[in-house]
Parts: sequence; C-alpha cells; structure tokens
Amino acid sequence: MGGTAPNMSQTNPYTEPESDAAEMPVVESHDEETGETVLEIDGLTRTYEQECAVEAFSLSVDEGELVTLLGPSGCGKTTTLRMIAGLERPTEGTIHIDGSAVADDDAFVPSERRDVGLVFQNFALFPHLTVEENVTFGIKDWDDDPKRERAEELLELVGLLDHREKKPDQLSGGQQQRVALARSLAPEPDVLLLDEPFSNLDVRLRIEMREEVRRILKKAGVTAISVTHDQEEALSISDRVAIMNDGKLEQVGKPEVVFENPESRFVASFLGRASFLPSRVIGETVETELGTLTTKKLNGPVDAYDGAEIDVLVRPDDLEAVPCNEATADGHIVHRQYNGPTFVYQVALESGTTVRCLHNHAETFEHGQPVAVSLKSDHSLAWYPKT
Repeated sequence: MGGTAPNMSQTNPYTEPESDAAEMPVVESHDEETGETVLEIDGLTRTYEQECAVEAFSLSVDEGELVTLLGPSGCGKTTTLRMIAGLERPTEGTIHIDGSAVADDDAFVPSERRDVGLVFQNFALFPHLTVEENVTFGIKDWDDDPKRERAEELLELVGLLDHREKKPDQLSGGQQQRVALARSLAPEPDVLLLDEPFSNLDVRLRIEMREEVRRILKKAGVTAISVTHDQEEALSISDRVAIMNDGKLEQVGKPEVVFENPESRFVASFLGRASFLPSRVIGETVETELGTLTTKKLNGPVDAYDGAEIDVLVRPDDLEAVPCNEATADGHIVHRQYNGPTFVYQVALESGTTVRCLHNHAETFEHGQPVAVSLKSDHSLAWYPKT
C-alpha cells in the first residue's frame, strides 16, 4: 500500500486530537479446516482484591474468524476484551497476537503498541472532524496519498463515500457505527475488538447493522472478537460463540452446535427458552411425564444411568399443546407471550414442572385451559443428570 504507517493499529478514541475547536479452560475443537491462529489466549485470569473477574480463560482465534464472547452482565466478557486490548493487565496467563507475546509473566505491551482495533459502544467519534478525518485519525502519520487511498477504500467498503465531508452529527446512528468501524480498520489491525457494538441502536437498526457489520468484516478479512449479552446477536453473526459465566468459559463452538448441544445447564438455560423435563432411564427407553422416548433420541449415551433420573432439555419448538378435557390433560396454560407471528405458551404440568410450547399466532389458548402436551422434535435432545 505504501506510505509510512505508525507502529500502532489502535488509537484511544477517548484522547482528543489536537484541534482548534478483561472453571478451567474448555477444550475446543474446530469442525473444519482452520487457518493460521492470530490470537492465542492461555490461562487468562484477572483478580481484584478478593474478587476473581476472569479465571483460567483459554481461547484461540484463527485468521478471519469472528468469535463472540457471550454471557450475562458481570460474567467477565468485557474484562477479557479489555485485557486483549491492553487496557487491563492480567493477573495470570498469556496473550499472543500474531505469534508475539503481548502479555505474559515477563512482559506487558500497552494498548497503543498492540496491533488491535477497538469499536466502542458509543462509537466515540470526534464531533468536530469530518467523516474522512475520523477514519484517518489512527493513520494521520501516513503519507498523504496512501492515507487518502485508505480512507477512500474503507468509506467505499462501508458505503459512506458520498458522506466523507459530513460531520458525525449529520449522520444516522447506523452511519456513525460504520464510520467507527472504518476508523478501527484503517491501520489494518491483526485483531478487531467490538464492545457491545449494537447496544446503542434501536431494535430494527440493530438487526440491520449486525448483518452489515458481519458483511464488512468478512469482506475485509479481519479477525474479530465481539462482546455481547444478546444471544440472538451472537448466534446470528458469529463463526463461533464463547459462552462465559461467572468469569469462566463454559463452552466454545459454532452457534448451531452450542445451541443444539449445550454442555451445561447454564448454557442450555442462557441460550433460548429452556425447560427441563424430569425423566427416568429404563433400559433403552426414557420415561417422561409427556410419554416415552428411546435412548437413541438423546444426544449422548445414557447406559451408565440405567434406572437413574435425568432431565431432558426441551425448547418451545420441541413441544405442542392440544386442547383437551380435564381427564386427559397433562397440564394447564399459565401464561402466554404474544410475539406477532407466534405465541409462546407456558404450561404447568401435573408434576409442577413448567414447559413452554411454540404455536402459530392463529392457535390461541386461554389462561387456565387444560391441554395435552406432546413431544414433536425431529432432532436429538440434550440431557443432564438430575441435580
């Protein structure tokens, strides 16, 4: 590309330009051939006095991957991101970016010397700079021609070439986000970090922009780590999802694998509307309150649990409620949630267990109505030993 690039790929957007105006690591496997590892994290831990915010976190990210750290507020995902960025120093563990150690027992490379880009929740654009000046802020030491070419390339990538002379307050929220993304991509970072990048957008724009951001990242070929507590967002844009809980990494995998085969009750409960159906293993069958299954219907062997009680994970689309009389009812409707095209009904079974059933918006049930509930899933079901 030419030009003289500064030895930094991330500038602190909170620093105003001169102007006149952070459980043991989960063993993960990739289901397909992977590229070169760009980010390698091993045993990352961050403690604050008596509190452990992140514990023994290990993860590798390949070139061009988009991996999302997903979990509830306070689970340690943002602290992990800040340690990758160099904004916080780990208590233990190592971080390698493109093969070079940026944090270990002997060294800690500060944020401005790491080859990372940052996209913050609030975009952090400089209001008195134009769109083009915002984009080139991190490469202002480059020669004029390469800098101009890089700005034009990125503004075309994010669809804002015609807005290059505008100020941020003349742009919509989605356009401001694309400027922030272009600015972070300008120095060609090894890793791009996105901290809740869609949280300040309204629901419609959030959906639109997450698809747009994924397109931009994939076209740019950048390796990215995103942080969110929004499971729909994580499942829809990520190549892999890393589920965190209480500072620990619970599970890592492709979105569909993590959703369909959660390795823990927490992951099962956090992703989607989970219900746990009490069951008993008897030989090659599994007896439930809603009928009998074969053990082949479960996603793993249960031979060792013959005679034992287990819980089978069922989601709303696995179950169907049918109106019936009291004599044949499995339970009663206790709540319904209208979602436009669908209803999600909560059914209290005779045992006291509550399950959810997904129905078309035209299928309406009243509160207290007796229903029979049947399993209609055509996929294997996850299960867990009864606690």
